[in-house]
Amino acid sequence: MELLTVASAAQRLGVTTRRVQHLVASGQLRMLARGVVDETSVERYLASRGDFRGRPWLEPTAWGAVALLSGRDAAWMGESQRSRLRGKLRTLGARELAGRARGRAVVSRYTGHTSTAGRLRGQVVDTSAAAEALGLTATAAVDGYVAAGELDALVARHGLVRTDAGPFTLRATGMPLDVVTDLAHSATVLAALDLAESLDIRERSAGIDALTGALERFRA
Repeated sequence: MELLTVASAAQRLGVTTRRVQHLVASGQLRMLARGVVDETSVERYLASRGDFRGRPWLEPTAWGAVALLSGRDAAWMGESQRSRLRGKLRTLGARELAGRARGRAVVSRYTGHTSTAGRLRGQVVDTSAAAEALGLTATAAVDGYVAAGELDALVARHGLVRTDAGPFTLRATGMPLDVVTDLAHSATVLAALDLAESLDIRERSAGIDALTGALERFRA
């Protein structure tokens, strides 16, 4: 585990130290001790930001983008909101989309016993099947969505330990899980967004390529 001072993290991200503190408070960066940030969390934040340097979409809008690109209607948004979002999606590249859509969930990573993976995968909305459809091989890692209000109980139940290099990625969201499940199973857009945030070059490339294809189809 590599460590960065808050000032060094701010320099790496090209932001102020106050912004780093805000990112820590919102869970987007992890502070290990007073004034010390986990470098891996900084690298993951940079990957999730893509080419977009502004603030991400709010959660309903981010999920609306996933829905529209997946051929769903985003019923939780008003018609004028959907119309504006459709127009915006027609102008975006894949990397900017990945950065804007990161507000769909708060991402945390954990480690735990190797036997935990199977049980945990059955208690989250797992996107690994869609990732495999994008040409990636199956792994023992878990990457899935969980209701924000259930995250702490899930972590305690499985004895998970927070670490940014862990194999278990939990994405806490306020979107109803039945909606998330439908989007995860109806298209590869959600899995592609997850992959686009990966530190693994092959995974990130697969995600960006899939998002590029989804945007091209949407504009057609």
